[in-house]
Amino acid sequence: MTTLQLLSILISIAALFGWISARWLKLPTTIGTMLLTVLCSLALITIGAYTPGLQLWAFRLVQQINFEALILHGMLSLLLFAGAFLLDIEHLFHERLSIAVLSVAGTVLSTIAVAALMYWALPLLGLPATWLECLFFGALISPTDPIAVLEMLRRVGMPKYIQAQLAGESLFNDGVAAVIFLTLLDAYRGATPSAGSLALSLALKAGGGILLGVVAAWIISSLMRLVDAYQVDILLTLALALGGYALADTLRISAPLEAVAAAISLRRFNQRPSPMPIAHESIDHFWEVIDEVQNAVLFVLLGLEILAIPFHKLSLEAGLVAILAVNSVRLAVVALLLSLIRLFHRSHQSSLLILSWGGLRGGLSIALALSVPATQGRSWILATTYIVVVFSIVFQGGSLDVILRRRHKKLAQYS
Repeated sequence: MTTLQLLSILISIAALFGWISARWLKLPTTIGTMLLTVLCSLALITIGAYTPGLQLWAFRLVQQINFEALILHGMLSLLLFAGAFLLDIEHLFHERLSIAVLSVAGTVLSTIAVAALMYWALPLLGLPATWLECLFFGALISPTDPIAVLEMLRRVGMPKYIQAQLAGESLFNDGVAAVIFLTLLDAYRGATPSAGSLALSLALKAGGGILLGVVAAWIISSLMRLVDAYQVDILLTLALALGGYALADTLRISAPLEAVAAAISLRRFNQRPSPMPIAHESIDHFWEVIDEVQNAVLFVLLGLEILAIPFHKLSLEAGLVAILAVNSVRLAVVALLLSLIRLFHRSHQSSLLILSWGGLRGGLSIALALSVPATQGRSWILATTYIVVVFSIVFQGGSLDVILRRRHKKLAQYS
């Protein structure tokens, strides 16, 4: 199958399921699309005994997709850039303390706590795992995904500070988790990092990514201010989103943080007076479309991935344990950090319920799970990760809409 044929199938599925979701299910496009794709994938597996040709075709389709490369070294650059670029930077700056604490301290604490719970629980299921395997799982499952929940936050009209806290944490903790995961990979390959060297590696990779993003955004903004052509403005933002991420990847610094820093910095730099008008509205519309289309395709990919993952009884049990562990840790960590933030900023407003239940897991977790070495429990880690992601997006995301509507009136008075 050619690349064009594969792409046409994925987009056609995304378009059809998105239409069904909007027309009948009344769910956010991302959640409805993934739910329908998962159900269709399960149906293909169920009827495989009766239509082996159809199941074989679907399996070969999925086998042609390199999920790890497509997400980590492709779609993630545009997804992170679009998400950060479309944020309200004034509210983002106002919530900088909570975002920094949740994205850095929260990711580190979550990685350790989830790893500890899985290290204790898995042997009880008859699935012994090493401490390093559990740390791999803790690191890859800790970053949250704002894609599905932000659509609901905007639709319901939640206060901007809630949107900034949840989206800001999700955008920045991707980079932090990726650095932790890569450090663990180095440890597996023979390095023995101490706490000090781990902290230094995190600071250098994260700081390097942020610095590169800011410098690249300043260059692109300077170029945009010299021309009056919205097409060129859009092309320059695309060059920043893709080129900056690729350069950070090549330099082995945090590419996700580079993308986020570049998008936020570009928005900030473009607010300065310019000799030539910058096509803000056209650029915003372009990135909104890119964001929506990519998200729909990404969630179709996540739904199809079920065809390529080997599930068995132990992995299903591990997945259920992981759901409890991940959500319990998320609630405890967010509650602890919000309490600490309020010690220094007594007027700080937030919502423990929305931040904890709205911390959905997404494509990055699965992409990182595919990067786990085969000798370090990739089989159980991949299956368990997928179960957590599906539960997170379909059940947490689906129920969050009801929770948001009930909480909206109470939170709106503080906005």
